[in-house]
Amino acid sequence: MNTVIKKLQKCCKTAIWGKISTTDAIFGEYKAWRDRFLWQRLHLGIWIAILCVFTFILRDILQQVFHLQEIPKIPHEIKNLALTINSCIFLCLLVCLFLHKTNIARRYPGRLFLCLSFSVTLVEQFVATFKGFALPDQLAWIIAFLTQAMLIPIRWYLHLGSQLGVVLYYFVVNSVLGLKLPPPFSKEPIFGVTLIMLIFWVCFICDLGVFLYEKLQRSEFYARKELEIANEKLTVTEAKYRNIFENAVEGIFQSTANGRYITANPALARIYGYASPEEVTTLIDIEHQLYVDPNRRAEFVRLIEQYGSVSEFESQIYRRDGSIVWISENAYAVRNSRGQLLYYEGMIEDITKRKQAEEALRVFFHAVSHDLRNPVLGTLMVLRNLLSRSEDKIAVSRFILERMEQSSDRQLSLINSLMEAHMSEVQGVALQLQPVELLKVVEAAIADLKPMLTENQALLINQVTADLPIINADPTQLWRVFSNLIVNAVKHNPPGLTITINASVHDDKICCSVVDNGVGMSQKQSDRLFDLYFRGSHARNSISLGLGLYLCKQIITAHGGEIGVKSAINAGATFWFTLPIFKANK
Repeated sequence: MNTVIKKLQKCCKTAIWGKISTTDAIFGEYKAWRDRFLWQRLHLGIWIAILCVFTFILRDILQQVFHLQEIPKIPHEIKNLALTINSCIFLCLLVCLFLHKTNIARRYPGRLFLCLSFSVTLVEQFVATFKGFALPDQLAWIIAFLTQAMLIPIRWYLHLGSQLGVVLYYFVVNSVLGLKLPPPFSKEPIFGVTLIMLIFWVCFICDLGVFLYEKLQRSEFYARKELEIANEKLTVTEAKYRNIFENAVEGIFQSTANGRYITANPALARIYGYASPEEVTTLIDIEHQLYVDPNRRAEFVRLIEQYGSVSEFESQIYRRDGSIVWISENAYAVRNSRGQLLYYEGMIEDITKRKQAEEALRVFFHAVSHDLRNPVLGTLMVLRNLLSRSEDKIAVSRFILERMEQSSDRQLSLINSLMEAHMSEVQGVALQLQPVELLKVVEAAIADLKPMLTENQALLINQVTADLPIINADPTQLWRVFSNLIVNAVKHNPPGLTITINASVHDDKICCSVVDNGVGMSQKQSDRLFDLYFRGSHARNSISLGLGLYLCKQIITAHGGEIGVKSAINAGATFWFTLPIFKANK
């Protein structure tokens, strides 16, 4: 019987599972689910069978005691044997109930199914055979086949196997043994056309119902698993997208056609100066609340409508604090199946540093072309005058060579200053911070500049004392600040200038000052004095590029301090800057 069932099972797998395009993993999950379902339903089926047989045992006991008259047509042999048969069935069902609790039943629920079915249908056949007659119990068969088809509507080949087991036993074994029906039906054949048709159609309907129901269950299971897999993939994809969305360096956004943000990521919030993406979505008018030039939004929309997308669309925008930055947008239009616009989607990059670097480079070449032109032309004119002479060997005076050397030296100084200013603009000032005594830095700067001060008849008064706190600074860069401020005062004033250097403690900082009694400057000049390549109108040295004060500001800012100037026409100038006091780690 097991061989027949295995062959049927193999054929069914080829016929049914071969038609379903699925993975072995899902098929394994379905088999596990099906076996678990079978094992659970067997528990219910066993208990129903026990209760059902128990009622028949009670009937048999009442029949023995009270001689019930409702079943007078049942043969006497069967009446006397009924209690024995039902008792044997009851014991077999108890054994099935015990086996159901073991691991064997969990691993092989199909075998327990056959045990349950044969306990109801075959046990009575064994007892009847032992008593010497055939027992066609159609009522028990029909109840058993219908009940198991209703309670356990899976693995139809198991149902067919259980049916073939009792049918083959009744028709084949009884015929081989030559057994007859019990008296008074001994002369009648053990089977007929009506019995065969009854058994066939009951089995066919039960097996067909199980087959169709299991097919529906299987389709539902696979549909549910595919949905779960799709949901898992969607969850993974969404998690990946969310991770990219949340951690992207570029700002990611979705905005409506009427100028509202639908979604924004943290990077976009940082670019716009907001604390969270939710605050970005509160903007209700991108055109006027965001763009410095409101026409840029209209141009953005026009380009997308014309080309479907925009690339490297550069604009200036207002941050939340009112400051202005440059952004570059790459975006496209998202439309539905009918071509209607849903929203704009894209990425935004902060290009402010790049723009500043580009501007510093437009200015760099401008300074080169203007400030180096005169020295180069002067040298070129000298060389042309010398070459215009007819003699092969030209005598050049020492004075001319000295002028050419000075001109070349000035050109080299200009080039170095330009490169230094450009690098500080692009990369920032690199500092080597260490505890520094301010007095030593000031004394070193004065010593280096003493020849220049003597030549210009300038008097320098150093009021910086040795008892000042230690500062946290780069001594070389700080030396440059004092040197540039002293040189700037000398260059922009006539001889006989008095310069005073002082420093005092204010809270956690030291405030330094370089004061002169020179010609001073207007407020307009003071406002632009620290700008890149700005030159004062009183400079006596025409090769100056106006880099010194700009570099001073870069250095002091890199130290975390501030720098400024107070001046008026004919009232001298006071340059001041602050430096942090060094705090040792405790």
